[in-house]
Amino acid sequence: MKLFKSSDPWTSAVILLTLGLFSLSLAVKGFTHELFLEGGVFLVSVKLILMARKNAALEERIERHLNQIRELLTANATRAMKEENIGG
Repeated sequence: MKLFKSSDPWTSAVILLTLGLFSLSLAVKGFTHELFLEGGVFLVSVKLILMARKNAALEERIERHLNQIRELLTANATRAMKEENIGG
């Protein structure tokens, strides 16, 4: 079972590294007023990772649609050539 449901192993590495650094900063600095800054950095990292995952899913969907269009165009071109040969 994968650690995260991402197809990119680097994403998992970045998530673990970010979480580790966030935990380390909490251990070193403690729960001070800088916690908001560290929390903000952590949330920005998570947001970027989520956006990358969404973009990857969108890219796969667009590629599937383009392949379907290519198949339809090929089928139509083949059918048109057969009709031209029969009618001609």
